[in-house]
This record gives sequence, C-alpha cells and structure tokens, in this order.
Amino acid sequence: MAKKAKARVKAPKSVKKGEIFQIKTLISHKMESGQRKDKKTGKKIPQMIINKFVATYNGETVLEADWFPSVSANPYTAFYVVAKESGKLDFSWTDDSGEIFKKSTKIKVT
Repeated sequence: MAKKAKARVKAPKSVKKGEIFQIKTLISHKMESGQRKDKKTGKKIPQMIINKFVATYNGETVLEADWFPSVSANPYTAFYVVAKESGKLDFSWTDDSGEIFKKSTKIKVT
C-alpha cells in the first residue's frame, strides 16, 4: 500500500551567529493507533504511526524523538537551535513500516 505523507518545515533563511532560532515542522500522515476495528470485518486495524523524528544541522543531530501510539495525527514539532554556521537542516520521519519521509532546508548565518 502506497502511503503519502507531506512534510513541511519553517525555519528562518538567515540568522546572526550565536542567535537562537526556532524551527517548526509538521508532517501530514494518516496515523492509525492500532486500537480501532474495521467496521466491515471487525478486525483490528494495524498500528501505523510516525515513530521516529530526527533533525540534523550540518550533519549533527540537534533533536531526536521516539514517538508512541499516543502521538497525534499530523505531528507538529517546534524546537530551538543555536546558529553556529551556514549550512543545511535535514529532517526525517520514520513510520512503522520503515518508510522514511525527508525534508531539508538551508540556513545562512551572518
């Protein structure tokens, strides 16, 4: 079954060196807790959630989170990072099937 997820990231394009800046992420993903039953068959619908989130700044992990069935659908995450140098912010979300959804953005440090 092909799953579609849409990841969005909001981060400033430019910040001053040493400045603390906020990053906001959101991924649209059809989350299934594993607690519901199919109304037609009565069988339990298997769990399918985003269970891991990783954010890196120039290859260095700045946030890593393991998520569990109580995580909301379309999980939103906001966190802060200190601007050290210009570079790349990479984000990845992994679901229960092992599928990885990725998004990247660049930041300029002045």
